[in-house]
Amino acid sequence: MPGPEGHGPGQAGPARVRLRYTKLGKVRFTSHRDVVRMWERALRRSGVPVAWSEGFSPHLLMSFGLALPTGAESWAEYLDVALHAAPDPGMLPELLSPLLPAGVDVDRAGRLGEDSASLQQEVSSCSWKLEVLGLTAEELGSRVERLLAAPSVMVERERKGRMTHDNLRPAVLSLSLAPAGGYPPGTAGPDGVWMDAELATRPRGVRPKELLEALGPEATLARACRMHQWIERDGARREPLEPRGDIARAGAAHAPERAS
Repeated sequence: MPGPEGHGPGQAGPARVRLRYTKLGKVRFTSHRDVVRMWERALRRSGVPVAWSEGFSPHLLMSFGLALPTGAESWAEYLDVALHAAPDPGMLPELLSPLLPAGVDVDRAGRLGEDSASLQQEVSSCSWKLEVLGLTAEELGSRVERLLAAPSVMVERERKGRMTHDNLRPAVLSLSLAPAGGYPPGTAGPDGVWMDAELATRPRGVRPKELLEALGPEATLARACRMHQWIERDGARREPLEPRGDIARAGAAHAPERAS
């Protein structure tokens, strides 16, 4: 039995569209579950013909990429949506952004091929900017060097209600102090020391907070911003959807009636 927007026999299946969006400012404290609800409301209000699942509890056909830790910001979040009679993807950023909370702006939209894999399967690493308090640049630089030189870096994690010890060193693909002025766009200025990190997402990803724990108890994570998500294929690296314009822009303006 088809859902509210189901397709019947002989009809073409829905088209898949990928959205790239930001999550900046106060909205960073919104949990992933609330982000899902936020998008459901925006898509319903937009009038975009989103496809529904079938069965007794139909839901909008959409899938998110890697969950962003609550409290972290991002210039590169992704959402895949199945649409009937999909409009020109170029229209979607302007249509959807005003319906989303301040700090969430759709940067670009693009159609996906039928053979495109899910974001969870494709993304192999993420680039981060991390602000660290509690250490000077010299102290932090020394600890970064020691971590990169170590054959293993063990951290304690909770998994299915049990504490385990994992080696996070293989997942730290690169780590360095950011150059002067190397903090994310829209940040007023550095209060601490900024680092650039690229962290693998599989076989088990590393969260920025876990990386800071490995640098010592004095290192406190003040701010984390995901700048890129990367797909590696046939020796080449690319983003799931290239950003529109210069990522150094400070973000789109928000009208007073913006969703909250």
